[in-house]
Amino acid sequence: MSPCRLDGDEEYPFEKARERMIHGLGQDEFPNESIIQLRIASGLCNAAEFDASTLDRPIHLTKIYGDPTDQAILRLSDTLGSVNELRSNWKKLFEIPFNSRNKFMIRIHVLYREAGFRYLFIKGAPDVLLPRCSSYFQQDGTIGTLSQTKHDEIEAFKHRWSAQGKRVILLARKPISEDFVRSLSSSQADKTVMEAAEGDLTLVGIVGIIDPPVTGDYKLTAQAIARECGIIRTHPSMIHDIHCLRSEPTAAEGKPPGDLRAIVLSGADLSSLTPTQWDQLCEYEIVFARTTPEQKLRIVKEFQARDNIVAMTGDGVNDAPSLKAADIGVALGSGSDIAVEAADMVLLDSFSAVVEAVKYGRLVYDNLKKTIIYLLPAGSFSELWPIMTNVILGVPQILSSFLMIIICCLTDCVGAISLAFEEPEMDVLLRPPRNAKKDRFVNTRLLLHAYGSVGLYECFLSFVMGFCALILKYGFLDPKYDQGYVTQVTNEASSIYFVNLVVMQSFNLLAVRTRRLSIFQQPPLFNKETQNWLLFSAMLFALSMVFILCYIPGLQRSIGTTSVPVEHFFLPVAFGLGLLLLDEGRKYWVRRWPKGFIARIAW
Repeated sequence: MSPCRLDGDEEYPFEKARERMIHGLGQDEFPNESIIQLRIASGLCNAAEFDASTLDRPIHLTKIYGDPTDQAILRLSDTLGSVNELRSNWKKLFEIPFNSRNKFMIRIHVLYREAGFRYLFIKGAPDVLLPRCSSYFQQDGTIGTLSQTKHDEIEAFKHRWSAQGKRVILLARKPISEDFVRSLSSSQADKTVMEAAEGDLTLVGIVGIIDPPVTGDYKLTAQAIARECGIIRTHPSMIHDIHCLRSEPTAAEGKPPGDLRAIVLSGADLSSLTPTQWDQLCEYEIVFARTTPEQKLRIVKEFQARDNIVAMTGDGVNDAPSLKAADIGVALGSGSDIAVEAADMVLLDSFSAVVEAVKYGRLVYDNLKKTIIYLLPAGSFSELWPIMTNVILGVPQILSSFLMIIICCLTDCVGAISLAFEEPEMDVLLRPPRNAKKDRFVNTRLLLHAYGSVGLYECFLSFVMGFCALILKYGFLDPKYDQGYVTQVTNEASSIYFVNLVVMQSFNLLAVRTRRLSIFQQPPLFNKETQNWLLFSAMLFALSMVFILCYIPGLQRSIGTTSVPVEHFFLPVAFGLGLLLLDEGRKYWVRRWPKGFIARIAW
């Protein structure tokens, strides 16, 4: 934070030595008298308080309770002299706390030992308070008239700081009479003080604070912070304002011309926006600055009315209506109780955790889709057709009902569970948000991939492997159709079909780990950020179930399985590699041509 020191050449005031004595300052401690006034105003007109248990620490480690802006200004005051000593010399008579409507706070103080020192101190937004100032403290402590030239100089200074992303705060004061002090005990005290603060203020100084990103600041400040955070990416000279919005619809409705995609609006601009202009806003990267609670609520409702999903962040009482109205309200755990109650999500650390929340929210959504698309090809499609061919064509049921249950409840189930532990894909935050009204877990594209692609591939090849065993064995079948021999051949075909599905599902498990990225971009092993060892545990478990069910003689007789020749393990491995390669090709096509046909039908 930095004080703005305004130069002047008026006569050195006789109060100088007196104020140094009152505040315990040496003759040469502050060569700039305006700094003394800044220290007094910033220390007294401040709602923040030091934690008494940390006062022995350096100022940057001292704990302070209060609004972050007040905390920063209090630290400034304490670096210029002890705030506790300063406050012990002044008595607070009246206070109007800061609120988002007025954008300033007022405190009235009187000096204990000097009855003549009675002041109204005010601290707030420069664009609100500067027009109320008629004079200013010069460098030597004298008070000069705030001419238009000096006013313009201060405005330019404020704009320069705002453009650099600083939060700019103005501090001013006004002497008050004894009669005014007595009027503070009346029921109209608030009105009296507000009227007194409307003019004839003396500018003490302005401070600039570099703080975490906020949008409650002046437009240029909000714009600079938004560019720094990446909220808007357009060059400042090409950023739109309200004058660039058309008031009437045109043929090219809604699309900003060329690359001009960012716009900055203040709260005052919102009252004049037409429905057509709100429609256009949805196509921009937008920064709103200086908005009241009512305007925040309107922003939420206007965007929701245009089928947008709105997330609202806030921590104050005034944010509660918008937090409640938004599709998801996000509050800080350290915020007001009302904001916490109104929010859907409460952050224990800071608003930066929203990014992690979005990432892991998308991860949960992705992993559920992966689980579904993994289960459908074998556990649904490939189990249905053995029954359909048996009923319609009269051929033996090539996969026994028991082995169907094993696939559903054991081999596929363990693989699906392992997908729940997948790490976020590297591109998860680069994707555009989904349309909550149209995008579902199970949609046409997912079913097309699960049934029309993977399911058909696995089912067809499993049928081929199973029926090959049936046909070859039936070639030696006795014309009398020995029933025991038929059962033996059917059991062997069923076991082969089972092995084929289980092995291919292991490769399907590797394929569905990612929706767009290659297995080499998101390796399941040897990369801590993407690895998932449980996938291979699931594969080993599925393979162990094959050996348990197909190679233990006692179980073979009980559940109707047979030993499977070794070639019927290697062929499914080749089929599985083919499935993985086909899916890698699909993903490459999606990444290479994101607007192509394959990308449009990709799950």
